[in-house]
Amino acid sequence: MAETLPADEELPGYDEVDAFCEALVVERGASAHTVRSYRTDLMDYLRWAARAGLDPLAVTHKQLRGYLGELDQARYARSTVNRRLSALRGLFRWLSLTGRVEEDPASVLQGPKAAKALPKVIRAADMARLLAVHGPRDLEGSPQEQTPEDLRDLAVLELLYACGLRVAEVAGLRADGVDLDRYQVKVLGKGSKERIVPIHDLAIQAMRAWALLGRPKMLAGKPSERFFVSSRGNPFTTDAIRKMFKRTLRAAGLDEGLSPHAMRHTFATDLLSGGADLRSVQEMLGHASLSTTQIYTHVSPERLRAVHHQAHPRA
Repeated sequence: MAETLPADEELPGYDEVDAFCEALVVERGASAHTVRSYRTDLMDYLRWAARAGLDPLAVTHKQLRGYLGELDQARYARSTVNRRLSALRGLFRWLSLTGRVEEDPASVLQGPKAAKALPKVIRAADMARLLAVHGPRDLEGSPQEQTPEDLRDLAVLELLYACGLRVAEVAGLRADGVDLDRYQVKVLGKGSKERIVPIHDLAIQAMRAWALLGRPKMLAGKPSERFFVSSRGNPFTTDAIRKMFKRTLRAAGLDEGLSPHAMRHTFATDLLSGGADLRSVQEMLGHASLSTTQIYTHVSPERLRAVHHQAHPRA
């Protein structure tokens, strides 16, 4: 007979995990998505400790290694195991700093080395197909009617590609943070850090059409501080943006396994391939560390050949 575990709220360590997640919001300005991921991973750990008959706050590093080993034996992806370890490190570091535990058993653990995969990018031809779905003209150049939803969705897609923004940053974009005359937006990134990102002409055109023609119809006189809103005048959420992106991929006949984050990857890759310096791309992406941006420095064989031909004295 399978062992019945207590409800999550009754698990040992639940109050500490709950307090840690609250601290992530208050002290670090973590997003709702980040906090939800931490909570999910840590609740899995609490359930494991309960099944193993262990106090989740008084484990040894060997016992934690056993937990990670079980995840590996269950064929969890390396990235998942590393994410669980990251959550445990964050929890025990906070428990130690706040005096709730005397030792931090997670600090000495190392996760499995994850294979370094290049970010998924969208080819230029596929990007054109994607943006044409909601655009004023189809791929053949014929005019097509745009609904207020089309105007909004095109503006969202153009902005994602023009600025490399995260989905949460687009969803949280305030109307007073959009300066179409100065070709820029002010976004609130991770850790509640503000940054200014420039926008190009095509994205400005799409955003202006949405602001002047689509947004007023959706709001119907209802006030909103958000730049992007739903058909009922409510904030256009991250989930709604992701669903819209999937629908657009389907309509364009593209790989539905792509995510809106691929627009961010493509933005960074295209800028660096076009000659932008790494530090500027880091600033626009809102990366805290330059090393995070360096993943985009991969280049195609064609680009390498072109550089070699241009630079080598005997080429």
